[in-house]
Amino acid sequence: MRNKKIPLRKCIVTGERKPKGELLRIAYSKDGVLTIDPSGKAPGRGFYIIIDSKVAEKAKKKNSIFQQMKMPEQDGFYDQLIDYVKTIEGANHGS
Repeated sequence: MRNKKIPLRKCIVTGERKPKGELLRIAYSKDGVLTIDPSGKAPGRGFYIIIDSKVAEKAKKKNSIFQQMKMPEQDGFYDQLIDYVKTIEGANHGS
């Protein structure tokens, strides 16, 4: 039996390649709005970030997501991202 290929994705902040399941998808809609996409199925262009609060804070400090996307920064997006990542980390450590 053949092994199923695990899709790898690159973190937009660190550049690390990891299995898709270990990353959080952020969707960029046609309206020009970024949204956190935990399901991985939201419409629009997607990119990924490692589920780690330190990486999310690094993204905020360097404004790396909006620079990569060549778009103006959305108010409160980084804070929302950091809070969401911390929630996921807390849930994973609790189990």
